[in-house]
Amino acid sequence: MNREALSLVESFVFVAQELNFQRGAAKMNIDRSALTRRIQKLEHLLGFTLFERTTREVSLTPAGRAFYESNTHILQDFGNSIDAARRIAEGKTGMLRVGYMAFAAKDLMPSAVADFQSANPDVDIKLEYIGTQRQKVALANDKIDIGFLIGPFDHSGFHSPVLDIDPLFVVMPAGHRLADLAEVRLTDLASEDIILGDLVEWEDYRWRISELFSGEGMPLRVGLEAPDTPAIVGLVSAGLGVTICPESLVGFFGADVEIRRISHPDFYIQTVLSWRRANRTKIVRQFAEQTLNAAKGRVKR
Repeated sequence: MNREALSLVESFVFVAQELNFQRGAAKMNIDRSALTRRIQKLEHLLGFTLFERTTREVSLTPAGRAFYESNTHILQDFGNSIDAARRIAEGKTGMLRVGYMAFAAKDLMPSAVADFQSANPDVDIKLEYIGTQRQKVALANDKIDIGFLIGPFDHSGFHSPVLDIDPLFVVMPAGHRLADLAEVRLTDLASEDIILGDLVEWEDYRWRISELFSGEGMPLRVGLEAPDTPAIVGLVSAGLGVTICPESLVGFFGADVEIRRISHPDFYIQTVLSWRRANRTKIVRQFAEQTLNAAKGRVKR
């Protein structure tokens, strides 16, 4: 239905509801004569009479009644579709697909989602736990809209501001020899086999830790590997080794371990918020702005 036809049908519906040309014209804010011409044009296009007119009253013909009943829902659906599209354009409704990795799961992502959902209750948020490298692919292929991932991520096609900088800690079983130290130096770890997440789920984190060690001329001695944080917690608590984790995950380890900060200025992990520069939807912009504003003051070492 083109714009002119829609306007003619809308005019007909107003008259059919009022059964009065004068009141119909007033509701449409046009002259009665203009409304009459619209109805006459519509009747000419349809090839049948819609109204029976006398000097006293206006009534629908049987064909007009059928036409009215068929078209009221069309106009209502059309109006609803405009409202729905407008709400999406304004960022008030729609879907936001958010990726996140382990270091954002405890605080950054939940806080950001809670704040955004509170301000935008009609936006449907879909969360996906996914590693950093796979998030980059998902963002590039439009599988997610925005992601919390390990930085740095420098790419001309993406916005990737830093949300947080997490210092790195050594987590060890109770009674470990390093527990006597206030802080752990890198050389203190030279003889330690370190428990880390496996390369499938923890690829970018492993790369970052390896780079830090190799930058100091030390090999990274990986002992046991585990697929997730609970498994790493269990292995350390059982006395099977030590691990290196960001401050955001320290709280997962409970009371059966000792925790010491690594005394080296470069031993930290960045969390960045990333989304495609080509993604200009208002929902993504609003989520990014709100999350970045909430993160101000966190980026420190």
